Amino acid sequence: MSRDAQSDDVPERQPMAEPLNSHTSGRRTSTATMPVRTDQAPGAQFRSRPVAVAVNPVSLVINECISVTSVMRKHARWAQSSVSSILGGNPNPVQLGPPSPMLRPGSRSSNANISVDGAQDIGVANRWGLRGKKGKSMQDNPLMAGFGRLRHELSDCKDIHAFDAPALLHPFLQVIQASATSAPITILALKAIRKFLSYGFISPESPRFALAMQSLSTAITHCRFEASDSAQDEVVLLMILNLMEDMLSSPGGALLSDESVCEMMETGLTMCCQSRLSELLRRTAEASMVRMCQIIFEHLKHLEVEAGDDFDALDKQTNGDMDAVKMVPSTNGNDVIASSDAPVNPPAEEAQEAPEVEEPKGTTEAKESEEPKEPRESSSSAEASNAAADTPEEDPLELDIKPYSLPSMKELFRVLVDLLDPHDKTQGDNMRVMALRIIHVALEVAGPSIARHPALAFVAEDKLCRYLFQLVRSDNMAILQEALIVAGTLLETCRGVLKLQQELFLSYLVACLHPPVEIPREAGIDPSLYEGIPQAPKLVKPPPSQSSSGRSTPVPVKDRQKLGMEGGTRKPDARQAMVESVGALARIPSFMVELFVNYDCDTDRMDMCEDMIGLLSRSALPDSATWSTTSVPPLCLDALLGYVQSIAERLDETPTTEGYPDRMSLREQRQRKKTIVKGTTRFNEKPEKGLVFLQAEGIIDDISNPVSVARFLKGTTRLSKSKLGEYLSKKGNERLLEEFTELFEFDGKRVDEALRLFLESFRLPGESALIERIVTTFSKKYISSDVPPGSADEDAVFILTYAIILLNTDQHNPNFKGQKRMSLTDFARNLRGQNGGKDFELEYLSAIYDTIKSNEIILPDEHDNKHAFDYAWRELLLKTESAGPLIICDTNIYDADMFASTWKPIVSTLSYVFMSATDDAVFARVVTGFDQCARIASKYGITEALDRIIYCLSCMTTLATDTTTNTALNTEMKVSDDGASVMVSELAVKLGRDFKAQLATLVLFRVVTGSEAVIDGGWQYIVRIWLNLFTNSLIPSFFSNDPDRLPIPTIPLQTPSQVIDRAAKSADTGLFSALSSYISSYAADDPPEPSAEELEGTLSTVDCVNACHMGDVFANISNLPSQALEPLLEALLAELPEDDSSSVPVITVKSESLPSSPGSAKQARKQTTYDPAVVYILEFCTVLALRDAETVERLGKQVSDALQAILRDASRHHSILVSRVAFYQFSILKASYEHDFVRAPVLLHTISSFPKDMLAKTAQLVLQGLKLCISQPGPLRSEIMTSPDFWVLLRTLAGHSGSSGVVFDILEGGVSGTPSAIIADNYEAAISLLNDFASAAKVGAVAEQKGEQGSRRPRSARPKKETPSENAVVSRGVKAINLIHNMTARIPHLMKQSHLESSEAWSAYWLPVFQALSTQCTNPCREIRHLAFSSLQRCLLSPDLTSSGHEEWTAIFGEVMFPLILKLLKPEVYSSDRDGMSETRVQAASLLCKVFLQYLVLLSKWDGMLDLWLKIIDIMDRLMNSGQGDSLEEAVPENLKNVLLFMSSSGYLVPPSKDPSQEKLWVETWKRIDRFLPDLRNELALEEPSPAEEQKDDVAEPAAATAEDKKEGAEKEADKAAAA
Repeated sequence: MSRDAQSDDVPERQPMAEPLNSHTSGRRTSTATMPVRTDQAPGAQFRSRPVAVAVNPVSLVINECISVTSVMRKHARWAQSSVSSILGGNPNPVQLGPPSPMLRPGSRSSNANISVDGAQDIGVANRWGLRGKKGKSMQDNPLMAGFGRLRHELSDCKDIHAFDAPALLHPFLQVIQASATSAPITILALKAIRKFLSYGFISPESPRFALAMQSLSTAITHCRFEASDSAQDEVVLLMILNLMEDMLSSPGGALLSDESVCEMMETGLTMCCQSRLSELLRRTAEASMVRMCQIIFEHLKHLEVEAGDDFDALDKQTNGDMDAVKMVPSTNGNDVIASSDAPVNPPAEEAQEAPEVEEPKGTTEAKESEEPKEPRESSSSAEASNAAADTPEEDPLELDIKPYSLPSMKELFRVLVDLLDPHDKTQGDNMRVMALRIIHVALEVAGPSIARHPALAFVAEDKLCRYLFQLVRSDNMAILQEALIVAGTLLETCRGVLKLQQELFLSYLVACLHPPVEIPREAGIDPSLYEGIPQAPKLVKPPPSQSSSGRSTPVPVKDRQKLGMEGGTRKPDARQAMVESVGALARIPSFMVELFVNYDCDTDRMDMCEDMIGLLSRSALPDSATWSTTSVPPLCLDALLGYVQSIAERLDETPTTEGYPDRMSLREQRQRKKTIVKGTTRFNEKPEKGLVFLQAEGIIDDISNPVSVARFLKGTTRLSKSKLGEYLSKKGNERLLEEFTELFEFDGKRVDEALRLFLESFRLPGESALIERIVTTFSKKYISSDVPPGSADEDAVFILTYAIILLNTDQHNPNFKGQKRMSLTDFARNLRGQNGGKDFELEYLSAIYDTIKSNEIILPDEHDNKHAFDYAWRELLLKTESAGPLIICDTNIYDADMFASTWKPIVSTLSYVFMSATDDAVFARVVTGFDQCARIASKYGITEALDRIIYCLSCMTTLATDTTTNTALNTEMKVSDDGASVMVSELAVKLGRDFKAQLATLVLFRVVTGSEAVIDGGWQYIVRIWLNLFTNSLIPSFFSNDPDRLPIPTIPLQTPSQVIDRAAKSADTGLFSALSSYISSYAADDPPEPSAEELEGTLSTVDCVNACHMGDVFANISNLPSQALEPLLEALLAELPEDDSSSVPVITVKSESLPSSPGSAKQARKQTTYDPAVVYILEFCTVLALRDAETVERLGKQVSDALQAILRDASRHHSILVSRVAFYQFSILKASYEHDFVRAPVLLHTISSFPKDMLAKTAQLVLQGLKLCISQPGPLRSEIMTSPDFWVLLRTLAGHSGSSGVVFDILEGGVSGTPSAIIADNYEAAISLLNDFASAAKVGAVAEQKGEQGSRRPRSARPKKETPSENAVVSRGVKAINLIHNMTARIPHLMKQSHLESSEAWSAYWLPVFQALSTQCTNPCREIRHLAFSSLQRCLLSPDLTSSGHEEWTAIFGEVMFPLILKLLKPEVYSSDRDGMSETRVQAASLLCKVFLQYLVLLSKWDGMLDLWLKIIDIMDRLMNSGQGDSLEEAVPENLKNVLLFMSSSGYLVPPSKDPSQEKLWVETWKRIDRFLPDLRNELALEEPSPAEEQKDDVAEPAAATAEDKKEGAEKEADKAAAA
């Protein structure tokens, strides 16, 4: 028989309270009713109200009455009944019989006889012609009469809702409770009642509604019917289930009493437990029980809302009402519907009827002759039955029925939990499964509420947990799965009061699921990737009593064995079920945080969070499927990633600290816990060693103080009980034993109770002497305490204690199986006369004896049986109060510490799974996990975790190799006309073919981006990747275009072995063309052209690298704080090759790609190899160090040291590297000059000491660095330009055409700068270098001479003349001459600052200038020569020349003029420019005479004037006879004439007759002149007699004028030359 539509039949129920705990993820779908939005579900508002009927309700009820009675009349038992049930009693208004009480709703007569078999007295005489035997009238059966009365009462009813509810139900309830009715009749009655409820005929508005509900509950729970057909019988039971469910879910359900609810639930449980019923019915009964439990426990939340904060009153009321509530469901298969207080042995008649339902195969005949005896009614049913009878007619009020509350809920919860008892052999596994499912629903609906009420919480904390934790050891998969589900839901909803229970349960799961199995090695997976996964959890380490003792846990192995919690061999399906349970718990967002705070940070608890993560990590590996199922690894991986996701989702939440333990305090506790674990481990090996360690760590104040040691030993649960007992009883530790005993509280305890408490703290040693020492100390402490009377003195306690220990062994030693155990009489006899000479009181000994016999004193590490389990469980419950409640942590303040302690196995697992996975979904989840782990580590600054992530991902990319890849076969290819070329390399092809490596690369740089400030050791692997990508042209040297970075060219790479333009190739690539291409490449010794597959792989790699957005990483690096750059710098420097060059991977660079230098083929073969990676590293380091002043100070020293190491051994490195390193070092020098990281003289000396060929190759960047350092005035420029090595360097590089221009620019900047960098220390070097540049301008002579030759051609045929100054070398020479001349302006200042003697100063400053200019006066280039000559003339005639006295400046003749003229007279000088040198000789002769005349007055005072004058005449003689031609032959006499005339007119050259003192000068002068100009004396006529004075004057004045004119003309010519 199908049930009516429940969705439409359920009356409107009370509004639900909001659930107090919404953590239901991972559980079965909750069946709790959720509010429905009417705007989203049209018509939903009608589903909570009764179903409206379209027919007349009274007619409908009458029809139901007729339906039932019609079927009844077909039965032989009621076939002869009257038709009053059909006609509705007496239809006539005339009263034909004695008056009867008024039949009205609520009257006594309408409800007087609810009993099924009671007599009825209606008093109606009219029988409608039906006569019995012998003319006597037949009396109607009470069942039929009830329907007649109802018909009669309904005749005047206008509103069914105003009709008395008990009266409406009365006849139907009689049918239900009548044992004589058959199943079809009962079905009709039940169906009618259910219809009345669903249509609202019986509703809260009906009179006496509560009484009606109570009566209905009593009737259906005491239903009796005659067995006929098993199918029909089960339909009855099914209808009863449906009706009970409807009653509880209707508004009237809240009015039921505790007794009614218990009876209904007892009925449902009985159906669930009957194995004789069909599986379908039992399953349906279970579903109904589930639904009813949902409603009942949902009501608990409504009670809490109504009670408000007054929970205590609700709980106190529960304790007072529990005596009236009792459920005893029939689970033995004898009864289906039974009264809760029915007798155990029912009467024979009832026993005959009951099997009619239970045994469908029994008799089905109606037994009319028997009077079935009704079962005894419960209190609630009795009250309901007699309600009308007990209520006076004038006061027809219904009974005050108290709605059900906590008592029925507690009783239901208790009964369900009792069904789980694994030691109860009367209960089958199917019953336990059913009970588990119902309990699960109760916890789902009201778990938090159960935990809040002590009456319910105590059942959950004790029995429920105890049974559950034993059931999870079952091999029955149905029980195991349900037990795990219930345990998970229990912990999810009630874990606040289950701290120790949760620890025990989880420790068992970890022990089962995490076997100590070594991770198998797989090809292609580096073992270092998964080294963080624990091989075994901490909690399964061997106990300290074993030889290989490790860490002792709060629940040692043997204790867990006693509790049934030790893991072992479990079936794969069982392991999967356990994993699902763990995963469901792990999905609770705050679950792991709570484990960490409540256990990992608690000194006495296990590291549950770490062990859970270790379990999930180990089981997420694919090999875990070998001992479980294939579903376990993905389940564990999902749980692990869920844990990471929950932390990641809380990253941006505002931290909530109120109401939570201080994070720093917990961190200290964890550190203290680690210390204690180490100390106790050492204690368990050797106690003295452990105590010393604990004192050193500050855990114990002073090990010499027994009080401190005793407090630690008693307060620590991690010690081996055996070691503790041995150490306490050891000789010499008497004081410690006394202090340890003093810590126990024995007041008010009997001696056996005190001894039990004492011996549970340690393991009693085996030696009698040690036991005696312990018992003696115990006796002394006990007798001094406030204890009950019974022991006379300390000796009596001592003896009694020994006797109790022996009694305990005698009563519970399993080895005494066949022996007679000690009796009370024996126990008392052994102690006779030992209580101070008297006997112990027999009552006292009897109490001790009974206690020991029933409750063994279980010493630690003893036994493994049920008693041990009970003892250990009691111990756990006793520790619950001291352990405190579990802290619910809905906050993110502990996430940093928690992740810091758990990241290692997570990252290792993700790495292993990534490398072994083949499914895209797995890759996606793992990638997300890596990203979230990195964000967490970056957010909380967990550098070690981030570094590990980077290491793992780097290994997966295959790019972070120790050595750079081979680039010898790199080939550049152009894939399109307008597209950029790509470099096909071994690395690019390999990466392009490896999807995992590409994915790992993308993930890696996604992880790195934004986390740069947190990375430390991870930079090592990132740098290696960058180096490989850079050397294979996959990334540029730097992504930034910042011009201030380093103003030098980009780092050169290896020249590609070949460049192939694929787009330009012909489309026709047949066999012949391919063969030709191969042969040509083979002949040219080129590598073969890359294949299409290799090109595709390269393009994939390029796309992958571009998708990494490495430029963002470099941009972030440029903005990092200076301290965050240190790890990156260290990683870069660590990648520099060692000194052994043979170990350095290098690239041989082709000569055409690098600057070439002249040299032999032998030198080329010895050319050092070039490694662009080293340049990349050093340039990167330099860029980092030069970012700002702070980075210079923090990083400059390390960078400069690395650069200097390269420069010191420059000959072993390639010139490209050396040149760039030199520039980097100069840059560091300039930026860090004030820090003295780099000393300029040392750097300059190092570079100037380079081999010449190396210096030539590195000149460009060396000079660029120098120029950078001296570009601005300052101490650095001064220090550099005063260094001799600086000038050596410049002088060396000036001779190279490629670098001479830069050298001159540097020199010019130093000489002409403001202020000038030329001082006394570098003056001579600067003049010398300028002289070299001027000398180099001699190359201009060639162009000049060619121009002269061209000038002789016809004008039309002449090429355009190119002036020598257009030549850069000549231009530098011109500038050099001018600079030399300009430096004379600083000479007086320099001489004053030099503090030298005047002669030394003149030689030091003037002489170098004159020598340089005089040298250039012989330069073959006329432009240089003329400029030098004019500059020399201006210098010689400068008034500053003679300012210091004549002793020094007179050297201008011997050191300057004479050597100049002598040099001009040399043939090789003359031949360098025949035409030009003649003119220069003439100018030199004229200059010599002009200078002599200029300083004649000063020279006249000098003693060496005669010798000087004679040398001048000799020089003029040589010039006259040089064979030059007319020009000198005319110029020399003319100049001499002028000089002689001037000297004569000035009185210096006069005949002896006039001035005898000048005789020698006169004689020697003419003696020398006459040799080459014999006619000159006569021509001048300087010896004419004095009388002709006028004539003399006439001659002298023109001569002087001529001399002055010539001098002025010479000066003008010099000025013109200077201007030119």
